[in-house]
Amino acid sequence: MTAATDTADVRRDELCAWTTATLGTGAFALAPASADASFRRYFRITPEAPWQGHSTLIVMDAPPPMEDCRPFVRVAGLLADAGLHAPAVLAGDPGRGFLLLTDLGARTYLAELDAKSAPALYADASIALIRWQTATRDGALPPYDEALLARELTLFRDWYVGRHLGVALAPAQEQTLAQAFRLILDNNLAQPRVFVHRDYHSRNLMLADPNPGLLDFQDAVIGPITYDLVSLLRDAYVAWDEEQQIDWSVRHWERARAAGLPVGADFGVFWRDFEWMGVQRQLKVLGIFARLCHRDGKAAYLADMPRVMGYLRGACARYRALGPLAALIDEIEGGTRAGVA
Repeated sequence: MTAATDTADVRRDELCAWTTATLGTGAFALAPASADASFRRYFRITPEAPWQGHSTLIVMDAPPPMEDCRPFVRVAGLLADAGLHAPAVLAGDPGRGFLLLTDLGARTYLAELDAKSAPALYADASIALIRWQTATRDGALPPYDEALLARELTLFRDWYVGRHLGVALAPAQEQTLAQAFRLILDNNLAQPRVFVHRDYHSRNLMLADPNPGLLDFQDAVIGPITYDLVSLLRDAYVAWDEEQQIDWSVRHWERARAAGLPVGADFGVFWRDFEWMGVQRQLKVLGIFARLCHRDGKAAYLADMPRVMGYLRGACARYRALGPLAALIDEIEGGTRAGVA
């Protein structure tokens, strides 16, 4: 066994011992595969000889009590039942936070997307998303309810405004923000409810066969029908012009209607809901990125904030009801304006 990590990493040593016992051999190489915005880590295992037909495997390290890998196992089963391509769980010790998974490879959408590849890749992602949504079963996942949506919005106030910008809101500003949050939540909660991956974007979609492979789905819920499409087309890590976003959204809406999903006959209404759902997600993401930087020391996420803010400003500028939120953002950022995506 070889490992390209710090020998003082106690969790890694425990993971190696568990993997050795699970595979029945210590004849494998272990190297970092990826890390995400949580405490989870992933390592790629390369056995000297294929194990049960697999030339590579992935092991997840989800250290308790910070992480619980049981939701990952549950959602992986739902995705498989829906005919989608997610890692299969080959073995696990949820109490210790270890899972052995099939390997979907290393080719993310983010690395593969360009003007030539994007139409086909986004079509595949749209088709997979519709398959996921049509598999919705009441009670199979937690609800994306008002409490959770509202708690996410407070990340913007607490971490982006308060910690990142260092701004203490005046009472009138607090009221403006609370009123904007109420309008956003009313729209989000009125949308039809389906299975929601909750992080359906270019870093979590893998170029695979069948395409796409899906990762980072453990926080899946049942919630607004436009949420995952917003994650996909208003991605924090890659941007497309609005005309292209609309084109892909129309195509997705047409597929959704053909599949019998609860979208209306007026694309304009669907697009409005998409944009308002996007405002909720963008406010949340700005808060999360600020928290990742200031609490967790992951400053690289700051580079993606202008793209997210661009989406947010663009949507706020198109809806009169969101004008006060746009004005508040100008106030707290000193009147500087980011470009609109």
